[in-house]
Amino acid sequence: MTDVDLCYTPATELAALIRAKKLSPVELTRAVLARIEKLNPALNAFCTPTPELALADAKRAEDAVMTGGALGPLHGIPYSIKDLALTKGIRTMSGSHIFATRVPDADAPFVPRLRAAGGVMLGKTTTPEFGWKGMGDSPLTGSTRNPWSTAMTTGGSSAGAGAAAAAGLGPLHHGSDGAGSIRIPSAFCGIFGLKPSYGRVPMYPVSNNDSSSHNGPMTRTVADAALMLSVMAGPDEWDRTSLPGPVDDYVGKLRAGVRGLRVAFSPNLDTLRVDPDVAAIVREAARAFESLGSTVEEVKTGFADSHHMIRMMWNAHEAGNYARYLPEWRERMDPGLVASIEDGLSHSVVDYIDMRGRKLAYWDSVRPLFERYDLLLTPSLSVAAFECGRINPAHWPQPSNLWDWLGWASFSYPFNFTGQPAATVPAGFTPAGLPVGLQIVGRRFADLTVLQASAAFEEARPWAAKRPRLDR
Repeated sequence: MTDVDLCYTPATELAALIRAKKLSPVELTRAVLARIEKLNPALNAFCTPTPELALADAKRAEDAVMTGGALGPLHGIPYSIKDLALTKGIRTMSGSHIFATRVPDADAPFVPRLRAAGGVMLGKTTTPEFGWKGMGDSPLTGSTRNPWSTAMTTGGSSAGAGAAAAAGLGPLHHGSDGAGSIRIPSAFCGIFGLKPSYGRVPMYPVSNNDSSSHNGPMTRTVADAALMLSVMAGPDEWDRTSLPGPVDDYVGKLRAGVRGLRVAFSPNLDTLRVDPDVAAIVREAARAFESLGSTVEEVKTGFADSHHMIRMMWNAHEAGNYARYLPEWRERMDPGLVASIEDGLSHSVVDYIDMRGRKLAYWDSVRPLFERYDLLLTPSLSVAAFECGRINPAHWPQPSNLWDWLGWASFSYPFNFTGQPAATVPAGFTPAGLPVGLQIVGRRFADLTVLQASAAFEEARPWAAKRPRLDR
């Protein structure tokens, strides 16, 4: 096996090789670090690599294998953490000059879980400033580039995680998702991304955006995501919004299939514009569920309009969280974020509370569909990846402001409002060779069903062997 093949090998296979003493965790880690060193200058996936820590973790993992020590489920497996999540003793910049030198004294709850499971920490991956947008650039760390075409964006805000997974810079990557930030870069980069149910993976500090932010895995295979989620998930006293109860057996029950499930397919959530190439690929991919034993019906969803809701609430949250930095930092912040904050400041408390009430009632328009169907299939995004430096594709309607990127990502945020689990699976490629994603949305708390459906689709239409042309 070449080092490149090793770097693209799924975590589930690597773990078995390590346990059988057929693969050294140190050898694996060195191969991944060498690939990061080679490709990161072009991709900008990692903003803070931690090679010394990685090698120390790998050496500790190898010693345990050789001496018969306890082996965790991620024993010797490399992983990364998005730069929005706190990491004790490791710089956490949030893509902003404001926190360029911040070194936290605490971890987000899932960070020590990954390490305790035997994982090898590779470093922190890039994000736009404070994760405010669905593109992959920040004023501090620059543009993260799509491995399928480095002229194109990865999407965001889990930009570096998407690029790293697609490029073989380790098998396991953490992402977070407040309006699509796991699913957008996963779809643009041709990988699997899961936004679990809200609270399934605990966070700290709890995000101040009205229970919309989710943490989850970004990987090349569904089984790797199931493995990573099994470690990250579970309640934590630091997050009172985390879901109680034991973690489901995501790994052991993954291959149950979808036979007998009722599946709804919406090509446009009734009203959304979708590029023809994307629409055709997604429609054809959705048909795979019929061959897997599900009943698939094209539906009108009847969801309430959420477009004004996201624009008002998103900007209000940006203002509430970051307006205090404008007097000192405005000139060094992303101009789009500044514009978003300023729009948020234009709304009153009464406006916000009224809109929050509409958001809470939004579930009543979504719930009826999931009382009839087990899953909903949609495009993950309206478009394929577009040029770096833009907030909207050149052929897309251009807003009069600097902040509105939400039109082409409107399949994502409704399910942040509802807190449901939603994944994106690679569905195919446009004629230009860019990945397209199919979104799979489950009922409340049905993370396992979404994973099972994703695994069944992957088995029917495997994608993990497809690689960007980075090594040619």
